[in-house]
Amino acid sequence: PDLGRRFAERKRCADPECSMLMCRGKAMQDFKGPDCRFVNFKKGEAVYVYYKLIGKSTELWAGSVGSDFGYFPKDLLEINHNYSSEELELPTDVSFTWF
Repeated sequence: PDLGRRFAERKRCADPECSMLMCRGKAMQDFKGPDCRFVNFKKGEAVYVYYKLIGKSTELWAGSVGSDFGYFPKDLLEINHNYSSEELELPTDVSFTWF
């Protein structure tokens, strides 16, 4: 299927709205994303994870650093706290658009 601007068809979340935090981690190195859909961070910064893409782009998670939100490579995060042990599998929102 054509995903358009979406990276994956499905995601894992802590709640049906994907508004609850799943986990928090520490950035293991600096990251500057290729476009505005990604969140940038510096080594050592706290990164909060809201959902994890599954399927085609299993290497990307979505979360926030400060007031910025976006995707980042999961391999750059060292998890140091889990907020939820349950994960729901949901479709990605077709109408959601990053600006």
